[in-house]
Amino acid sequence: MTNSPQIPLRDCKKIEFVERVSNPFNDPRPSVISISCVQAIYIKESNVIAPYRNERGAKKVTFQLEDWSKTEDVVQTFLQLHRASCLEKLGDQTAMIAAILQSRLARSSFDKNCFQSMAEKPHMECAVEMVLPLVSNPGHVCITDGSLYFQPLNGYPEQVIQIRLNRVRRIYKRRHTLRPLCLEVFCSEVDFCSDIYLKFYRTADRDEIYYYIATFLENHVTEHTAESYMLQWQRGHLSNYQYLLHLNNLADRSCNDLSQYPVFPWVLADYSSPQLDLTNEATFRDLSKPVGALNKERLDRLLSRYRGMPEPRFMFGSHYSSPGYVLFYLVRVAPEHMLCLQNGRYDHPDRMFNSIGDTWKNCLDGATDFKELIPEFYGNDCSFLENKRNLGLGRRQNGSLVGDVVVPPWASDTSDFLQKHKTALESQYVSEHLHEWIDLVFGFKQRGSEALAAHNVFHPLTYEGGVDCDSIEDPDQRIAMLTQILEFGQTPKQLFTTPHPQRITPRFHNMTRSPSSNSPVSDLSPASQSEDSSFEDLTEESRKLSWANIGNLKPISSHKIHKEAVSGIAVTRDGAAIFSTSQDSTLKMFSKELKDFQRSMSFSNMALSSCLMLADGKTVVCSSWDNNVYFYSIPYGRRQDTLMGHDDAVSEMCWFDERLYTASWDSTVKVWQCPSDSSSNHKRSQFELLAELEHDAGVNTIGLNPAGTLLVSGCKDGAVSLWDTSSYTPLQQVHCHTGTIHHTAFSPDSRHVLSVGADSCMKVTDVQTGMVISSVKAEEEQRCFCWDGNSVLCGGGSGDLLLWDLLSNTVTKRIPAHSGAVTAMWMSKLCSTVITGGEDRQIVFWKLQS
Repeated sequence: MTNSPQIPLRDCKKIEFVERVSNPFNDPRPSVISISCVQAIYIKESNVIAPYRNERGAKKVTFQLEDWSKTEDVVQTFLQLHRASCLEKLGDQTAMIAAILQSRLARSSFDKNCFQSMAEKPHMECAVEMVLPLVSNPGHVCITDGSLYFQPLNGYPEQVIQIRLNRVRRIYKRRHTLRPLCLEVFCSEVDFCSDIYLKFYRTADRDEIYYYIATFLENHVTEHTAESYMLQWQRGHLSNYQYLLHLNNLADRSCNDLSQYPVFPWVLADYSSPQLDLTNEATFRDLSKPVGALNKERLDRLLSRYRGMPEPRFMFGSHYSSPGYVLFYLVRVAPEHMLCLQNGRYDHPDRMFNSIGDTWKNCLDGATDFKELIPEFYGNDCSFLENKRNLGLGRRQNGSLVGDVVVPPWASDTSDFLQKHKTALESQYVSEHLHEWIDLVFGFKQRGSEALAAHNVFHPLTYEGGVDCDSIEDPDQRIAMLTQILEFGQTPKQLFTTPHPQRITPRFHNMTRSPSSNSPVSDLSPASQSEDSSFEDLTEESRKLSWANIGNLKPISSHKIHKEAVSGIAVTRDGAAIFSTSQDSTLKMFSKELKDFQRSMSFSNMALSSCLMLADGKTVVCSSWDNNVYFYSIPYGRRQDTLMGHDDAVSEMCWFDERLYTASWDSTVKVWQCPSDSSSNHKRSQFELLAELEHDAGVNTIGLNPAGTLLVSGCKDGAVSLWDTSSYTPLQQVHCHTGTIHHTAFSPDSRHVLSVGADSCMKVTDVQTGMVISSVKAEEEQRCFCWDGNSVLCGGGSGDLLLWDLLSNTVTKRIPAHSGAVTAMWMSKLCSTVITGGEDRQIVFWKLQS
């Protein structure tokens, strides 16, 4: 059959069924299909992939089916399709072919004999198409309590495709031909090609199967959002390559849809040096600009054309990702696709993908070439760069045959190129700047005024929602518009509407970040390391070790020393004395040595809300619901001073470098100059008010970053605010909770803020951009916590301590602690000792068991 021609239905003059001949004296001759035509197209002659050969002139071709009992049915279908192909209008043709297909699907159903097990219970079945590049295969899908099955009408590529639900790792809803009708199923975490891509005829059917699988997966797999992947990437748990794959997946990009193929950036600008220097910034492409804006002269020409253009205006007449560009790169591994897309012809040999350096140069200088790359450039398979199948791709003007792709001088061969190219993608420079490219392709610079300012404006038809094809009444116009959109290329679905945070890299404080180099948030590095950095490293290692084993916390002792809920815990530097405040209005001192409480102080009859130890280790400061702050001297055993600073209850305090920060329900945070030296018994009546930070609602909680340069406040209206402590100016305000915020704190690296509230949610906010990058809904309210940036030890409303892994959004350990809500928590510097207080009036001491 390798020389069988393809016959366009329109060119058929006669299609007939030739009946079986049964003669008792001869072998019976089976039924055949006879076609008379005026043109035949020969594809893959002698099983060789080559440009198609057209043969014009009257021909008669006879076919015999393997299962010849179905010959008459097939002829009837041919005749119906032939009638459709002879209709004048493309819209009428498409409608008739769709009706023929739906009729066939309606007359057939999924064959339940294909079930793996007789015990399987079917949940639903419906008609679908399996989507592959350039072709859709109609059939029936059936989902049971254990498997997803697809049975193609034509029995190709196999009679039935089965995917066991317990193998599924990810599922995505997809848009295809601009409609929300598809579902893509992956059985691995890392592959960018899926196990099956299905197109439904009704969105409701797609959604029912999606939710059925999602419900099954809920017990096995965590569903990830762009934000949860971002947190993993920022903290180095995902590589740049993995993160880009996940973003492509979430933005509807699939290797089964050439009009929405995954898009990856050019990251290098040097394709001519003998050595690749990844320490030199000039080696890299500027990731803050789209390809079309990298060459200033070309951009100036495009902008002058743009200004004189009538609406709708666009800067670039071609896209950075389209079926033609994808197959330009993949012609050596997918030649049939290229021939199919280009009417049986390869592109002109000199316009083919011949050299990586030349392709980059054309993307910089070409008048209409703005293409980015595809994931294969950062993978392990170099076959797309090699002509292993000896395809006849043509001869170039210089006389050479089109063969393997020419790699840059710094690569010894194609596999060395891929290895070095992958290293470049994961390099320090790209890690520091990849967020800028994400802003352009998936983020806030994709559309609107930000896209205009970034010179990132493409044809309106390339954007999701740019045109509603269903509103075009003329079927011919609708199909023409759809074809134009699919061939032109589509902009990915927008995933982020605010600036994407930068990746946390070891060298963060040396970074050059142009737009905001003078803003206080851009330099979030901790203060330069002290002389005794080896001790610092040791401390850091101990902390990491403690957090890795935090699930092994064991209670050492518990003491009921208050009459109401515990509201605050403070510990002297040597750990000898522990102080606690309570809503019973008392401050209690507990001696670790004597394992008993020794002192009890009361400043007024109102509840105390928090306490902290000053740097001198001799003074405990308590905040009260009576609007005051009290200073208690440990050596003198009495109240030393009172700060009357607010018009409503003082909720929490922070101390850093001679400054006291007080938060209050009067909607302010006040900053006081406050000497900590208590050696002379002077009264602190000289409190100097340095600043008053105004809020829209009562402030419930505040926290400082380790360097004391940033303050976070959490309010009763669910807003988290970030402040610069040198200028006392607001940097971000994020309304991320629906109820009051109980507690908020910076991560040790100052990059993120975690907040917990009455809405039972835990939110991670990026300090630099104000973006909420992780949101976890807990089963109960969390009242207080300690965290290391990845894991959170929190006190819940049930009285248990919960250990949360923020990267997977799961509770990894639940430790019974109090009989009422946990209301206060203190952790030692090395994270090996924890003290908790609760509504049950208990204080519990915890130690990490090695």
